[in-house]
Amino acid sequence: MDEPDDHDLVTRARAGSKEALAELFSRHWTGAWRAAYGLTGERAMADDVAQDAFERAIRNLGRFDGRRPFGAWLHRIVVNRAHDVMRRERRFTALDGRAEEGVEGRQSEAAERAEVRAAIAGLDFDRRAVVVLHYWLGHPLTDVAKILDLPVGTVHSRMSRALGDLRIRLEVGDAGQPR
Repeated sequence: MDEPDDHDLVTRARAGSKEALAELFSRHWTGAWRAAYGLTGERAMADDVAQDAFERAIRNLGRFDGRRPFGAWLHRIVVNRAHDVMRRERRFTALDGRAEEGVEGRQSEAAERAEVRAAIAGLDFDRRAVVVLHYWLGHPLTDVAKILDLPVGTVHSRMSRALGDLRIRLEVGDAGQPR
């Protein structure tokens, strides 16, 4: 038997199927959490944002029109929730710069990843959202435009500016000295 697609699961979930809701959660939790983490920079906050976004999506399944994939619709909810939380808590500052613990030899990789995450966290929220949706979650820029309800040209512009900002931050660093 073929596995049901997301639209079928949404239809069944609207009719009250807990199994369909569980399957939607299983398929989309990781992507929602990764988006939330990319936007907030904190694991606990990402947990809260992703969970809240899922709860909102479930409560509002009747509003899902099916013109775009369920995952893209959910990512839009995650972006909106993360933006609300960040604005409320005034957390548009850099991510925690601690390197991930790892095996010796991987510490420099972990430090580099932490440096990149910190640079992304330093972007303004609109540019950060475009970077996270495209590079972390793999959405093509045309889909990012649909998720954020923006013209494709605006998404390209934000991406270009974000990459320029990241290049400067990663090449020069906080001390203003070239690396």
